[in-house]
Amino acid sequence: MAQLANWRLEGEWLKNCTCAYGCPCDFNAKPTQGYCKGFLGMRIAKGHFESTRLDGLTFFAVVHFPGALHEGNGQLQPIIDERASPEQREALFKIMSGQNSAEGTLFHICSLIVTKMHEPIFAPIKFDFDKAGRTARLVIPGVLETEVEPIKNPVTGAAHRIQVVMPEGFEHREGEVASANIRSSGAIKFETQGSHSTLAHVVQTPQGVAA
Repeated sequence: MAQLANWRLEGEWLKNCTCAYGCPCDFNAKPTQGYCKGFLGMRIAKGHFESTRLDGLTFFAVVHFPGALHEGNGQLQPIIDERASPEQREALFKIMSGQNSAEGTLFHICSLIVTKMHEPIFAPIKFDFDKAGRTARLVIPGVLETEVEPIKNPVTGAAHRIQVVMPEGFEHREGEVASANIRSSGAIKFETQGSHSTLAHVVQTPQGVAA
């Protein structure tokens, strides 16, 4: 295998989808509705691809899978922070392509299960994120909006806390589970109320999750 490029992404990770709380994909189970529509991505606190710095940039990918993710036939539309320079855009695409990741890592797996790539969107991204509080807000005008809040106890209305811990996870090691409302109006359109959300802090490298 050719030597992989030197890259690292550390930051705030958000994954929201159409499934019920507790994303079935994390448990190797079928999607709640038989299909999966959602998005994932991060704000990079510290990152680079070779000599290109990526600090402060945000990127997301909206996806649609007609069945379980491992069955493939997925669609994906990348959304990149409009502030990224041409060199930074190219660096992020090289990471997201999976060609600079070892087998079995997140971006490599995505490259195998996605068969249709929609044109990327370069847009302003407003992203508020509080992992401990289990809240987030993402606004990409005309493309994607989501609000995240804690799951509520159906009797008392009190905030309910639950974590997913995956010591060998390829997406994250530990995530806070929350409730999401989503409005996606790009190439992959869908809307949810009270669906799944995961908030995490991640470090992704060519060899997979480092933290």
